[in-house]
Amino acid sequence: MRPTRPILAFAACAAAAAGCLATPELAPLFRDHAVLQSGKPVPVWGRASAGEHVDVSFSGQTLGATAGADGRWMVVLAPMEPNTTGADLTAAGKGSVVARDVVVGEVWLCAGGASMGSAVGNSEAHAASAGYPLIRQFRVGLQASASPLETARGDWATCTPQAVGGFSAVGYSFAREIFARLSVPVGIVVSSCADAPIESWMSPQALGVPAAPGAGALDPRLPSAVFNGMIHPLLPYAIRGAVWYQGEGDMGRTRDYASRFRAMITAWRSHFGQGDFPFLWVQMEGSKAAGGPGAGGRAAFREAQAQALSLPSTGEAVAVDLGSAAGLTPAQRREVGRRLALIAKANAYSIEDDYSGPAYSGIEALGPSLRVHFRFAGEGLTASGRPLQSFEVAGADRVFHAATATIDGDTVMVHSAAVKQPVAVRYAWSDAPDANLFNGAGLPAAPFRSDSW
Repeated sequence: MRPTRPILAFAACAAAAAGCLATPELAPLFRDHAVLQSGKPVPVWGRASAGEHVDVSFSGQTLGATAGADGRWMVVLAPMEPNTTGADLTAAGKGSVVARDVVVGEVWLCAGGASMGSAVGNSEAHAASAGYPLIRQFRVGLQASASPLETARGDWATCTPQAVGGFSAVGYSFAREIFARLSVPVGIVVSSCADAPIESWMSPQALGVPAAPGAGALDPRLPSAVFNGMIHPLLPYAIRGAVWYQGEGDMGRTRDYASRFRAMITAWRSHFGQGDFPFLWVQMEGSKAAGGPGAGGRAAFREAQAQALSLPSTGEAVAVDLGSAAGLTPAQRREVGRRLALIAKANAYSIEDDYSGPAYSGIEALGPSLRVHFRFAGEGLTASGRPLQSFEVAGADRVFHAATATIDGDTVMVHSAAVKQPVAVRYAWSDAPDANLFNGAGLPAAPFRSDSW
């Protein structure tokens, strides 16, 4: 039996979907309650019938574009000042579509593994203090793909007592700190996938391999799968910067992580086309769990993460003092967000608040002792009322022994009865150290070692 004409017409329409749109479409990132980045050109895109002219209007600007053969169109709004009053964003062609309550402020991509995706939850304490209609979240729907996808799944949500439970806990804390200081809308675009290794977040270009020719669902642990499904559809959304919290899928395989992490950051910046935007991350927290995958490798993994600080406009929030056998507590997730926001305020907004804990800068040999010097110790060092923990020293035999450590002004003196002439020092060099060295701002020292053994 031959197909009827309506079926033939539908098949033809499905084969050329762009030519069948009754009205223009805005990409999901430009729907109700969206946050657009201030102070930068703002690309806005969507779909329409092939060859259809589309006019986009927002905040006194009207720009036109013609949909290509594939139905895609894009305009670029001129940089705008922050605006807390929601306005309509309209795309008009054969018909029109309107995104309502669109504001202009600060947009941060919050990406990574389960630690970034973990939600605030529905505790009454959070709900009671969640009246922040100018803090908004776009949670990217989980999708992995063999080839780059065009469209992200998701919607914008405003931060209300009813909605806050679905917000990323780290992202929400980060956004609250930024909003409290800048008093402008803050949007977080949350893209998270549990247990995906770093290769999955890297584009084929970053990996140095050809792009896959296929489409369709894919195992999110495979190379480029999450990038294709959950980062590529966001390009080239205007953002202030990115916050990264990942590592669960890479424990125990740190040898290549340092180079791949740097390659991922560089490639993301290239793909977004907005220069060296701030890229911040969370250093792997402490783990109180005994054994398990990656046991004994967290110190090396933290060192691999820190090597990305060689790139411009990067920052690392230390979390070695946090963690438990069950992961981070809600209070600890809030603290992680706060520490990230301190770095963002210094890095992205030139706000001169304290943002770093003590950072190792060198050692000085003094007979049986070593004097350890630090940056970011201007307000002094503290051990929270206890003796300093987790210091070790080694002599020429390269065997490390537990050391006694005492604060001396903005330095730390270390020695061990087992090492007559120490030549190297390590601090917090284990999975879950008792890390209690802080500066006067209450920020923890990052784990370090003076040796390269």
